Amino acid sequence: MDQLLTIDQGTTSSRAIRFDLSGTQLAIAQREFTQYYPQPGWVEHDPDEIWQTTVEVAREALDGADSVAALGITNQRETTLVWDRTTGEPIYPAIVWQDRRTAEHCANLKADGAETLVQERTGLLIDPYFSGTKIAWLLDHIAGARVRAEAGQLAFGTIDTFLIWRLTNGRVHATDATNAARSLLFNIHTQQWDEDLLNLFNIPRPLLPEVHDCADDFGTTDASILGSAIAIRGVAGDQHAATIGQACIQPGMVKSSYGTGCFAILNTGDHAVQSNNRLLTTLAYRLNGKPTYAIEGSIFVAGSAVQWLRDELGIINNAVETEALANSLDDNGGVYLVPAFVGLGAPHWDPNARGAIVGLTRDSGAAHFVRAALEAVAYQTHDLVVAMAADANSPIATLRVDGGMVTNNWLTQFVADIIGIPVERPTVTETTSLGAAYLAALQSGLIDSIEDFGARWQLDRRFEPAMDPSRRAELLDGWQVAVGRVVATSNG
Repeated sequence: MDQLLTIDQGTTSSRAIRFDLSGTQLAIAQREFTQYYPQPGWVEHDPDEIWQTTVEVAREALDGADSVAALGITNQRETTLVWDRTTGEPIYPAIVWQDRRTAEHCANLKADGAETLVQERTGLLIDPYFSGTKIAWLLDHIAGARVRAEAGQLAFGTIDTFLIWRLTNGRVHATDATNAARSLLFNIHTQQWDEDLLNLFNIPRPLLPEVHDCADDFGTTDASILGSAIAIRGVAGDQHAATIGQACIQPGMVKSSYGTGCFAILNTGDHAVQSNNRLLTTLAYRLNGKPTYAIEGSIFVAGSAVQWLRDELGIINNAVETEALANSLDDNGGVYLVPAFVGLGAPHWDPNARGAIVGLTRDSGAAHFVRAALEAVAYQTHDLVVAMAADANSPIATLRVDGGMVTNNWLTQFVADIIGIPVERPTVTETTSLGAAYLAALQSGLIDSIEDFGARWQLDRRFEPAMDPSRRAELLDGWQVAVGRVVATSNG
């Protein structure tokens, strides 16, 4: 039986899943790792802890397997590393996609009028979220780094590239087109690193990896690491892998993933549609050298708000408890959480915004905090869906959802109620890992074409909107008031 291994290196945990070709999970292993917040707005990871947890979960998922045909990798996007090409040692901790330390640099670039060029070439807006200004920060703040980078002694990579480098013992320095497209340095129209953008951000070309298709040959793992040599044949950033795992392969199809953040992607096919609503134009995926484009809405905090309730407030012991607590209330009691812990993403793009909870009364309790955190996910999804429908000039018919949060039936129903369209949850909710496995299978010849992905997608449950429209409007009005207060404070 042909089997596939996926490494899913996320923001708060490293996971490995072994699949068969039907998409059935044969084994799964997961480890959380430490989040570091050295200053307000700064978020870092320990690269060695990422590496160690990744190896551990991969070995555990492989335990008992007769053979594995290929390995797929999917990863938290934009998280930035620079390491020494000789030793393989990072020059600084990984700067996480949530990190806001380059907000001033971004503001200066915008003031200089650079955003038009950036948006035309990359489809992105200038924001600390993306890799480009993180790379520049590392080169400018780590002693000797810029000189070493210009001399070709250092390598940049997002987490996929770092893992490929280490898994192949430094033989391969490569990324895929979806991860490259999130760097502010990659021209999504020419499919090349862009010299004008490299000059704008002052990034030396020798630092950058080769860019491959999502289904491609990325080398072979060193046998000493995972116990055998395994060909790496599929790589995509987490949201792009989820798009494939959700079989959103036709223009107009939309998926939304609920993990640490929330990310919705609308497939636009051959056309790179520029958003008029401050969404991002990006790659859905690239196969056989042909790019498929998408519009994306990025929300920085979704599941991490639940993690905050657990770890910082101690309101819950486990995310599973949130469904019963939310259900215990008849309504939200007027309590709204705006989880701008690391700024606001689409459609606001306010890196200076900070979180707030409004509407508290003496009757507000733990359940209100929990419900507000879950409701915020739905309200933010609504904002994205409205913006996407406007950009596409067409209503969104159905939303496919995935990620750990959507096992919560209360939340998934509330999302359907608030966006006012049906929400479909697949049988396999770990679609990010599944998408990476499909890419590896495609490159290995185990799957004939991307159209096969659609035939393999299976519906678990369809959630129909059931909320009275007047109640929906009332709740959304309250949300907009709460967001308005946060934005006003940020700009004040």
